[in-house]
Amino acid sequence: MRWWPSSLRARLALWFTIVLGVPLVAFAIVSYVVFDRTLLTRTDHFVEDALSAFARELANERRMAPSNAVAARTTVHEVRFAQLQVVIADRDGRVLASSAADDAVSRGTGTPDADEARALAAVAGVGAEAPAMVTLTSTAGAWRVHGRRITIGGEPLLLAGIASLRDIEDVLARIRRAFLVAIPLLLAAAAAGGYFMARRSLSPVGAMGARAAAITDANLHERLPVVTPHDELGGLAVVINSLLDRLERAFAQQRRFMADASHELRTPAAILNTEAQVTLSRPQRSEAEYRESMGVMQQAAARLTRIVDDLFLLARADAGHLVARLRDLYLDEVVHAVTRAVRPLAEQRGVRVELLPVVDAPFHGDADLLGRLLLNLLDNAIKFSVGGGTVSVALSRHGDARGGRYEIRVVDDGPGIAPEVQERVFERFFRGDPARGRVEPTETSGAGLGLAIARRIAEAHGGTLQLVSSRPGRTEFCLSLPTTAVAAAEGRGVTGADDSSGQRQR
Repeated sequence: MRWWPSSLRARLALWFTIVLGVPLVAFAIVSYVVFDRTLLTRTDHFVEDALSAFARELANERRMAPSNAVAARTTVHEVRFAQLQVVIADRDGRVLASSAADDAVSRGTGTPDADEARALAAVAGVGAEAPAMVTLTSTAGAWRVHGRRITIGGEPLLLAGIASLRDIEDVLARIRRAFLVAIPLLLAAAAAGGYFMARRSLSPVGAMGARAAAITDANLHERLPVVTPHDELGGLAVVINSLLDRLERAFAQQRRFMADASHELRTPAAILNTEAQVTLSRPQRSEAEYRESMGVMQQAAARLTRIVDDLFLLARADAGHLVARLRDLYLDEVVHAVTRAVRPLAEQRGVRVELLPVVDAPFHGDADLLGRLLLNLLDNAIKFSVGGGTVSVALSRHGDARGGRYEIRVVDDGPGIAPEVQERVFERFFRGDPARGRVEPTETSGAGLGLAIARRIAEAHGGTLQLVSSRPGRTEFCLSLPTTAVAAAEGRGVTGADDSSGQRQR
């Protein structure tokens, strides 16, 4: 609607005016109607009482008068009512007496004569047994006509009273003028007051908007002032500050992530560049030297590929688009397969991988992602185990099929993780600490993304991955997955086809 104001202050002022104006106008209308009815009712009571008194006086006068006509004229002359004309007519409609004809009321006031009064009485249906009342209008104004049948001296007579409504119309006209002047003034004052209050109430919002607009990525540490935290504006400021807190953490994490990613990618890229330069600068090299150089570049390229793949997987997980091929599977088969796969690596490092007895564990998930999760856990345990050490894997089940869970525990007997950095083991690009025996990456070390990826895969399947404990000689990780078949598919950031054709093969 084009006429609707775009400013919030103007809209609030308009609504305030409407909310005040509607009941105000309704009050004026109701008051006017009540005044009209009240004044008209008072006039009716006055006319009825006057006609009753006139009828009594007429009856008394008839006892001494020779005829009804004489009694009527005498009564009209003796009994007078201000602003009331009384007409007495016989059964044939002839006027016996009229206060107007007898100068009881000045003719200059526009009072109808006897013929007009008789006509009005006839229109009012005075012929009925019950009294009749009607409002008529003429060029002289509005009139309230009352009529009743009485019997005097054995003859039926028509007694009519005609009261002018000019005084009532004057009072109502003054009331109308008062309302027509007062209501617009009150509405204008309400609009101005509403606009002022809206402007004053919304001024903190404008200040908050200006302050928020001045906050950029360079000064995300700044916050909006919270003057009264318990009102609506204070609550809004608290919410915005909470949003700024999350944004600041996200920006800091993003900067740290980009810095770490750049650092991790720089190392293999530098190796590739250096080896390529060395190879090109010495064209006369033996085949063995070329093979050695190509091997170094191949390892650097493989490391670069792993880092890029891991970053891409984490980016998809952050966006909630971790693509998975869900199917029925057995976790114990995944555990067996991964354990067999890592044994050659463990043997090279002099580490023994021990698979403790496991239970049958039917599950609904992505076998490849779950395998990668376990591979990251075992690879991490093997890397930080000392020669001659042992890495043990156990799979157990707790609870029933509906509310239970599977637990896969990976334990190594390495040097442990320092307590001050245990909370950071699942951070991206975190590669251990001196207590674990390695700080800087080597050609065979990871980029510090393995545990971060493992936790995201666990969360995508509705589970958790935690560092249970770590001390010299024992570090334990626990993967907990729900036993319910649908847990992996509902709201965990996992999307993909559902393949339920998996068959158990042992």
